[in-house]
Amino acid sequence: MDTSVQKKKLGLKDRYAAMTRGLGWQTSYQPMEKVFPYDKYESIKIHDWDKWEDPFRLTMDAYWKYQGEKEKKLYAVIDAFAQNNGQLSISDARYVNALKVFIQGVTPLEYMAHRGFAHVGRHFTGEGARVACQMQSIDELRHFQTEMHALSHYNKYFNGLHNSIHWYDRVWYLSVPKSFFEDAATGGPFEFLTAVSFSFEYVLTNLLFVPFMSGAAYNGDMSTVTFGFSAQSDESRHMTLGIECIKFMLEQDPDNVPIVQRWIDKWFWRGYRLLSIVAMMQDYMLPNRVMSWRESWEMYVEQNGGALFKDLARYGIRKPKGWDQACEGKDHISHQTFAVFYNYNAAAPIHTWVPTEEEMGWLSEKYPETFDKYYRPRWDYWREQAAKGNRFYNKTLPMLCTTCQIPMIFTEPGDATKICYRESDYLGDKYHFCSDHCKEIFDNEPEKFVQSWLPPQQVYQGNCFKPDADPTKEGFDPLMALLDYYNLNVGRDNFDFEGSEDQKNFAAWRGEVLQGEAK
Repeated sequence: MDTSVQKKKLGLKDRYAAMTRGLGWQTSYQPMEKVFPYDKYESIKIHDWDKWEDPFRLTMDAYWKYQGEKEKKLYAVIDAFAQNNGQLSISDARYVNALKVFIQGVTPLEYMAHRGFAHVGRHFTGEGARVACQMQSIDELRHFQTEMHALSHYNKYFNGLHNSIHWYDRVWYLSVPKSFFEDAATGGPFEFLTAVSFSFEYVLTNLLFVPFMSGAAYNGDMSTVTFGFSAQSDESRHMTLGIECIKFMLEQDPDNVPIVQRWIDKWFWRGYRLLSIVAMMQDYMLPNRVMSWRESWEMYVEQNGGALFKDLARYGIRKPKGWDQACEGKDHISHQTFAVFYNYNAAAPIHTWVPTEEEMGWLSEKYPETFDKYYRPRWDYWREQAAKGNRFYNKTLPMLCTTCQIPMIFTEPGDATKICYRESDYLGDKYHFCSDHCKEIFDNEPEKFVQSWLPPQQVYQGNCFKPDADPTKEGFDPLMALLDYYNLNVGRDNFDFEGSEDQKNFAAWRGEVLQGEAK
């Protein structure tokens, strides 16, 4: 009788290789460069794909088990929050407007990231990079789904959450995050990873998923904080993918260095401009605050990012060109951004408000060199006007930066009293920019950015009205026609928080008496 021979189990390293590198193949009836054409045209030179390393050494079977455990815990909290009417335990109904901005401007980006990583994962020649991108693609889809599920509970009780995907394609301020990801997705695979995995995930993502999610906890929103920290554990892997991609390119060939540096310059600045909306949420939209945007920037960018670029210096990589201006802007961008939302609140499916005296005292403490000097006088004036019944809503359309698509609200470096304005001429047309860096990004690839879909121009061209709208009809109101195109419930989704249905409902649920109402 023959003795059966048991096969020896593979070690962790060999098993990982079999479950990743072992999934690749060499084409036979078509050349490899024809099947995988996209990782060549950016001029990035890769000599050895086997040098790609995944520090986590995660295989797909282990991934599903790991994520399955996280899902059980996450949905247990979400279900408990809903069953116990957790919406009544939040600090203030104003807080929900931060969630509205999140589901409108952040959650759709998770889905775009899912599609982007699926695309580039298909088009890398190296198996290690393909597997890493496919796993991140699944991560991003999961983030989109869990955020939608968690925030859908608030849609039962508050306005401004009912049409986020529709708004993402149409509402003026949502062209800012949308254009960021469309710019990244229409680059090559290596630029996409530099844009999303490195510049956004590694350098900047902690500004969203750590202090803002901590703010959710401080404001009694355990549903949001749970999906935020569940996603943050994935972000740790995403950050390693980002730094691995950068180091992999830099170590493969010295000719890659100037290409990567230009991408880092571009995408650091684009990500910084995108996060101006997060700065506003953190400083103005959290009734109970954890830390200021300035403190977050100093901790997660100046300290952590500064150490990162010291490490990358050995490859010939320096800090991004816009680093100094971004570090100066930490004292300004949250105030400037929320002021724009306050002015254009008639055309936005959120509510805004004048900060209370206590909140302005906090802002004065956190921004001692700038808030009282430049921004408190604005809020004092707007409060006086609102008290007189003159709450101001700007009905004109602002000039946008062609690159970042944010209204021209940012100020000159070193002079917060002067709006920064730059321009370029291309093929006989003039284009406007909010900074030297946005102008340089445009000038490097104008053929791409002349195609920008800018909401004000589209409105003026008549492209943002429903088919049955008739501008020649007597009494035609273009603003109301635009809001109809947005599918925005006028008077419920927009306008000031004071007197809103959200404010009144929340007070009634909590048995509170609003100022000015009889007891």
